[in-house]
Amino acid sequence: MTAANETAEAPKAPAAEVDEALNEEIIEAMKDVIDPELGVNVVDLGLVYGLNVDGSVITVDMTLTSAACPLTDVLEDQVASALEEFDREVRLNWVWMPPWGPDKITDDGRDQLRMLGFNV
Repeated sequence: MTAANETAEAPKAPAAEVDEALNEEIIEAMKDVIDPELGVNVVDLGLVYGLNVDGSVITVDMTLTSAACPLTDVLEDQVASALEEFDREVRLNWVWMPPWGPDKITDDGRDQLRMLGFNV
């Protein structure tokens, strides 16, 4: 056996596990994106419909509480800022189907809304 063969490498995690861990980190970072009208993060509001990481590109499928929301640029800036730590291009894909509804809010989101005085 040569020295090269004796050098043990740490086992690498399967790609699916790495992808899942990265997705979880991205979702956690997206919790820094706060809906400017409701004051709750977009993840717990159920506004994030999907996430895809393809090489150097992160694509976020996201909706709004209302298609007529005038603050899309604010959310776009927040998403870019929240995900800049991943050093990838960020693409935000606005999705309108299915329409957002209060049923998409997580339990944590409901708790946050109640603390802000909303009746949910």
